[in-house]
Amino acid sequence: MTDHTTGDGIIPPRDAADRGLKRIVTGGGAFDTRNYTVKDLRDLKGKRKLTETLPFTPEEARAAEQAGIDTMKVRFDPKKPESAIEIRRAAPNTFMSFSVALTAAANETEAVRLGYDAMNIGADGIMCQWSPPLIRAATDAGIPVEGHAGMVPRRSTWTGGLRAVGKTIDEALWVYEQIKIIEEAGAWAVEVELIPEQLLEEISKRTSLVTSSIGAGSGGDIQFLFADDILGNHAPPYPRHSKQYRDLHAMQIAMQEERVGAFKDYIEDVTSGSFPTPKHVISSPDGLIDEFVSKIET
Repeated sequence: MTDHTTGDGIIPPRDAADRGLKRIVTGGGAFDTRNYTVKDLRDLKGKRKLTETLPFTPEEARAAEQAGIDTMKVRFDPKKPESAIEIRRAAPNTFMSFSVALTAAANETEAVRLGYDAMNIGADGIMCQWSPPLIRAATDAGIPVEGHAGMVPRRSTWTGGLRAVGKTIDEALWVYEQIKIIEEAGAWAVEVELIPEQLLEEISKRTSLVTSSIGAGSGGDIQFLFADDILGNHAPPYPRHSKQYRDLHAMQIAMQEERVGAFKDYIEDVTSGSFPTPKHVISSPDGLIDEFVSKIET
């Protein structure tokens, strides 16, 4: 991006405003543009349902941005940041939270360091399954944090495994309490997974957090679905809460069958002498070979 300095700072490309993009400086200090800021997303709470996905490849991220997906999550491994960097570059204008593992930070200092590492390569915030002290440390350091409540996969042993939670009064109250704790720790948003739709709807009314629903119906502020599910990248069975809008898995199988078939046809042509044909080879000028043989055998 070409920047022009004025007395007020930086002016991004002229078409940024026409495209509805916001001028920002990333946590890493780069001048950039985004479709939304944290403030925008908080201001939209309760007003408009937003869409969110988690792409696994740059191609998926690029397609999601071109289609108009509102926000994205990206898995971030600080030891192997290249994948997140490539996805960030593929969707440069979309608000993007980097999802960090539960065990990636063991204390407040590590949480802040991890958050800064993510921000330095273009994250607009982080999404985590951390405890309140780690969330508080990161938010106090200026890092936008999204928490995780409901059925949290890496904490699923506490809730009876990979199953829906919040279907009893005790569990419903527990989910609400967890979300309020995340709110009090300074987070701006929370991903809520596998709870009843009506429960999330009521909780969403009672928290300032932007709620991202995955497997929790339309009760949240953002509807979240993995790119793998949207694109149909894998064979059944599919998660109950997911919907496949394409069947890329079948296309991938068909492409692999075409690859195998092409190689078989090639082998057959070479074996039978059908390839190469005169149109695939270079013919020597008249007399060249006779002269060549004569000279090397003299």
